[in-house]
Amino acid sequence: MAEFLAMGGYAPYVWASYAVFFVVLALDALAPRAQRKRVLAELRGRLKRRQSRTEARR
Repeated sequence: MAEFLAMGGYAPYVWASYAVFFVVLALDALAPRAQRKRVLAELRGRLKRRQSRTEARR
């Protein structure tokens, strides 16, 4: 098992590439959620500003 994990001396490069892959995969999965939160917050702000302008006109 240790020989497999050492990967013939290339283990640091192989395991680092796996780590980078999984970090990028996680970020790729979380990015749409973060963008959705930003867009919803922006839309709520626009709606609130629009409502305050229409109330000020009355």
